[in-house]
Parts: sequence; structure tokens; C-alpha cells
Amino acid sequence: MDINCLIVDDEPLSQDVLKDFVEACPELTLKGVCNDALEAGKAIKADNINLLFLDINMPMLSGVNFIKGLPNPPLVIFVTAYPEFALEGFEVDAVDYLLKPVSFERFRKAVNRVVSRIESNLPLGTANSQEHIMVRADKKNYLLNFEEIIYLQAMGDYVKFILNDKNLMVHGTMKEFLNQLPSNCFQQVHKSYVINLKKVSYIEGNHVKLNEENVPVSLTYRDELFKVLGNK
Repeated sequence: MDINCLIVDDEPLSQDVLKDFVEACPELTLKGVCNDALEAGKAIKADNINLLFLDINMPMLSGVNFIKGLPNPPLVIFVTAYPEFALEGFEVDAVDYLLKPVSFERFRKAVNRVVSRIESNLPLGTANSQEHIMVRADKKNYLLNFEEIIYLQAMGDYVKFILNDKNLMVHGTMKEFLNQLPSNCFQQVHKSYVINLKKVSYIEGNHVKLNEENVPVSLTYRDELFKVLGNK
């Protein structure tokens, strides 16, 4: 696989780091380095660019607004020092979001997501094509892969995310987060619980076993849960 990419960043040090990382990935071919969105626009027109490593906070035109203005944008991985821009970045279906300083391990993971997206032939904007959700807890923005979420529990004005290695209390409603999760992976089983179907071990009585967790299943959702699991 040969993925033509473009680095768009106004910081020379960040440009150098990204160039080294790109060179270390055999499937990536660097077609150029641009200092701002206007340069990038010209480069995209001049070459077949499949992927952008794009800074969000740039002079004249932000990375997000730049992508929104392109009729057929390439895949994009945002690279920025400002975590507060993360949610805005995912509004344009970014493949990933890298926070500076970027490690090669994290960079490689983002590239793997690009490869998976291309191999799946999923265009930008395809429903549920993303593999993650961005949430804010403890004054931090967390990028959560769907696979690490075991279940969600509504708790008043908050939703508790039960993850493989930690729990997060996130302000918001269950409906709000359920709309951001892929329906083929997540199912509501109770007015206060949404589960990851891939984590189900077994159902016993009015509870479902998820890894080491027991979650209640109400009669309202029980039949639908069996129906969904029966089609898996």
C-alpha cells in the first residue's frame, strides 16, 4: 500500500519530527511539507494526496476550517498542542487526533487506523466509520477506542464510562453518548445502562455478564438484546 501524505504545520520542530516518523513508515510517501493551509490547498490540487497530518491552530485559516472548505478532502490526522480543539476536530471525521509532543508509538497507531480505513473502503463521513469517541473528564479530553469501553451507566447529570483499565465520569446524557456510538456494537439494556455487545460473556436471569462486570437487564430491553445477540 502506498499512501501519499502531506504535512501541514507552521512549527519547524514539529515538521521535522513528523518527517522522521513518516520516513519510518513504509506505506507512507511524503509529498510535501506546508507551513499553512493555503500552501496545502495548492499542494493537494497539484498531487494525489491521500492523507494529511494537519495542525489545527494555524495562522490565517485553521485546520478544521480548511478541511471543511475542501470538496473532497483527504483523510486527516490532526496534530496539535491544544487538546481543547479535539472535539472540534472530530466534527470533520478525522481518523485520529495526536497531541504534541507525539511519540512514534502513538503516530504508528494513527497510521494503522488510516490503513484500516482505506482497506475497508470507507469514505469520509461514512456513518460509524470512526473507531473512537472523544469525552471530557477531570478537565482532560480522552480519546476512547470503542473496544476499550465495557459499558456506560447514567448517573444523574453524568454518564460513567466503565473501561478496561479505568472509569471516567463524563458530564452529559445517555442519549447524547448513545447517538455517538455505533449501533452494531452498543446496545441499551436498561434505562441507565448501555453495553458493548462484544464484551458479553453470558446472560443469566436479569443480568448480563461483561468481562468481570454484571449489568442489569430490564424487561423493556431484554427481548431486543436477545434478538441482537442472536444475529451476531
